[in-house]
Amino acid sequence: MRKDKITSLKRKLNYYYRSFNVEQISPDPLEFLHRYKNRNDIEIAGLISSVFAYGNVTMILKSIEKVVVIMGESPYDFVMNYNLKDGEKLFKDVRHRFFTPRDVAVLFQILHDVYTKCRSLKYFFLLYYFENDPNLKDAISFFSNNLLGIASHYGKITNGLKFMFPDPKKGSACKRMNLFLRWMIRKDDIDLGLWTEIPTSKLVIPVDTHVARISKELGLTKQKTAGWKMAEEITENLKMFDPVDPVKYDFALCHIGMRKLKM
Repeated sequence: MRKDKITSLKRKLNYYYRSFNVEQISPDPLEFLHRYKNRNDIEIAGLISSVFAYGNVTMILKSIEKVVVIMGESPYDFVMNYNLKDGEKLFKDVRHRFFTPRDVAVLFQILHDVYTKCRSLKYFFLLYYFENDPNLKDAISFFSNNLLGIASHYGKITNGLKFMFPDPKKGSACKRMNLFLRWMIRKDDIDLGLWTEIPTSKLVIPVDTHVARISKELGLTKQKTAGWKMAEEITENLKMFDPVDPVKYDFALCHIGMRKLKM
């Protein structure tokens, strides 16, 4: 990419990055996290919101709202007092594309087990994070597979559960996991930044259809398929504009596509 094009694109990206603030989040699953003040409530709301973040945005928000209503005022208290038998009844009407009510019930049992043993998702994730890793690929792989390992204690690992926790080592872009990690690690007016142990430079951009399309148009990727290779390539190219925090542009890139804005 020529120097003048890099300068021009950096100016545009920074303009759109600064254009969005907490009052302009909607429609986005991230809005649910901003309902809470307690760190554990935010963390749990973050994982749930990211897990459901696929498909039509209206249906995404509707499905998350159903779960939020069931959790009540404190997601953390709900998780700590949770048991699978009651959960199957509570979530009997919660379906979201590939997820069955049983998948959702098992998801909360996984969370109960993690918080009971490790106190938070952060400490569970940090078990698999190493500072020398170039990005979070290996950590995500271990994290996802170990969450599925917990799920295996409660029956067959369904396709819905596998979809909740994909593996970047198998080529998945892991859009929803990268989205959750962006929310947890970055800190600005939009993202929460609760996990200060991990630098923002380790993040990989969450690639959805909007980010993939806009990134192709801007020359940020030559990959044709939205997989892990594309996510890494886009992230590495965004480091031309901000090597410390390249994923800060994700919200803007996604919503430029969603809202059909001109770049």
